[in-house]
Amino acid sequence: MYVVDRDFGFAPNPFHGTCSLACCKDRLRSTASVGDWVFGMGGTRLKATGRCIFGMKVTKTMTFEEYWSADEYAAKKPVLNGSRAMMVGDNIYYRAHSLAPWVQADSHHSYPDGSPNKSNLDKDTATNKVLLSKEFVYFGKEAPEVPQHILDEIGYENRIGHRRFPEHEAAILVHWFKSTTRGLGNMVLGDPFDFRNSNARYSAEDNKIIS
Repeated sequence: MYVVDRDFGFAPNPFHGTCSLACCKDRLRSTASVGDWVFGMGGTRLKATGRCIFGMKVTKTMTFEEYWSADEYAAKKPVLNGSRAMMVGDNIYYRAHSLAPWVQADSHHSYPDGSPNKSNLDKDTATNKVLLSKEFVYFGKEAPEVPQHILDEIGYENRIGHRRFPEHEAAILVHWFKSTTRGLGNMVLGDPFDFRNSNARYSAEDNKIIS
């Protein structure tokens, strides 16, 4: 579980039938495996503390190179003059071979002129792993509030960094999620909180959003 500080539809990216977490959260991506659940909770900036923005069960992982080359995920490459969902594509990294430098596509994580943002590139590629899910529900602005007794029982706190919980401890949260979504899968139920600013850029260097 972690706090989603910025919700543009970029990280996670719930569009085109798959929820992907390809950028940011490098430490989380390094440890998550197929079968793990990832939950994104609202935070102070979004005025959504205690609300669940998305839940995804990891059904596949792949490298950036595999992600970029896979026809199945070509729609997740950013198209900055396309729809909002196309603008926030997260399939942005590739390289010629394993020893070659990374190339960063013009995207939410590059500078406004399209040039690479090294701070974002270094952080994103610190873990060469993309988390993918075909078993997810993304609530966005429709994020429901998680009952406080559930958060208390698992020991969740609204703070920086992600928290890992054993399956038996998190079972109450997963049960709540499945009950709330009534068995729905691969669903986007609301727009991202920051969707209207989908053309904005983010820089990890100074933790600022550049419109």
